[in-house]
Amino acid sequence: MGTDTVRTAACDDAAGRRREQRGWYFYDWACSVYSTSVLTVFLGPYLTSVAEKAADADGYVHPLGIPVRAGSFFAYSVSLSVIVAVVLMPLVGAAADRTGRKKPLLAAAAYVGAAATTGMFFLSGDRYLLGGALLVVANAAQSVAMMLYNSYLPQIAPPEERDAVSSRGWAFGYAAGSLVLVVNLVLYLAHDSFGVSESTAVRICLASAGLWWGGFTLIPLLRLRDRPSAAREATAPGLRQLAATFRDMRRHPLTLAFLLAYLVYNDGIQTVISQASIYGSEELGLGQSTLIGAVLLVQVLAVAGALTMGRLARRYGAKRTILGSLVAWTLTLGAGYFLPAGAPVGFFLLAAAIGLVLGGSQALSRSLFSHLVPPGKEAEYFSAYEVSDRGMSWLGPLLFGLTYQLTGSYRDAIISLVVFFVLGFLLLARVPVRRAIEGAGNPVPEKI
Repeated sequence: MGTDTVRTAACDDAAGRRREQRGWYFYDWACSVYSTSVLTVFLGPYLTSVAEKAADADGYVHPLGIPVRAGSFFAYSVSLSVIVAVVLMPLVGAAADRTGRKKPLLAAAAYVGAAATTGMFFLSGDRYLLGGALLVVANAAQSVAMMLYNSYLPQIAPPEERDAVSSRGWAFGYAAGSLVLVVNLVLYLAHDSFGVSESTAVRICLASAGLWWGGFTLIPLLRLRDRPSAAREATAPGLRQLAATFRDMRRHPLTLAFLLAYLVYNDGIQTVISQASIYGSEELGLGQSTLIGAVLLVQVLAVAGALTMGRLARRYGAKRTILGSLVAWTLTLGAGYFLPAGAPVGFFLLAAAIGLVLGGSQALSRSLFSHLVPPGKEAEYFSAYEVSDRGMSWLGPLLFGLTYQLTGSYRDAIISLVVFFVLGFLLLARVPVRRAIEGAGNPVPEKI
């Protein structure tokens, strides 16, 4: 009888865990549309055109009396949102660990971001300040929400399941991004058939991402549950809290070593994503429709790539699979260097290669880091992870820009990014992952 009771309890626990995992996947499904449709495709060009309408005769706008080139306003707004996120993430992360109440904080961050994104429907005429403010709020809120979302991973998946669970989450996100981007592109490209102007079509696409984000966030909020926290430390102001988190990481130097490796190779990944369209348009002479099609191809293949690399990790371990993906990134950049101009087929092949390694690289990095986090400090440590992900990705664009400035060649600029993948490979290869997991006080999976 006692054995049956234990078996029943174990089955109930496994069923409850799977229910939480399925709910967790849906937050990626909810928020990834913002990253794809809003940040990657539509908002940059549209907000720039709005700022240009408000510019003076010299092409400057003047937010808070500061002269800013209209063409730089979007980039500066993104940079400001990163600064706001860097201040907020450690503060919210420490509060989540201290109180154990992640779900209300996740709800607040998600719905602030979704509301700001939906409000982009009203971004018309020369309202560039409104667009900048909404972008800062939405982007910072997304960073905070993703930090809280990621910190659930160690709690909803035992060590042996994390690679697969993390990979499925990324796959859900890329699938949603692909689906909504197809619908948005139909509306955008055939806006006359729908009886709306091009600018109205863009505003509908922006707002629909916010509605999607807010609507599907209900699923994880209904299925995820809060857990009591053993941490009771007072929460310091944002930047001081971040410094305190990194000081605490010094007690786990191997965790810090992994984070350094991740910072380096992820900077390369983020730079390739952000600069590939410039390389395609300026160096290869490809049109906007080709570039948007390539973005869509990346999204679609990233679903298969994330799931496939999750399966490879179960067989070979997450560390080896990530190292393999870094080799693939290096070879992809090498192939990109030799692409002939005016050849969309080659660019689509390059996009396909990026898509196949993109999702898996990110998913397995997240799951591997989750093993290196001391119990009770999930949100706090994932705030540092998100800072590395979003707040530190500036060296790559700087190297890309400097290389182009010195050589006048986008081919030299794109190949210069190989250094991030080579250095990241060497740093990650030196991290003794099993010892790092033991040092964090966590059980070591059979394959890691």
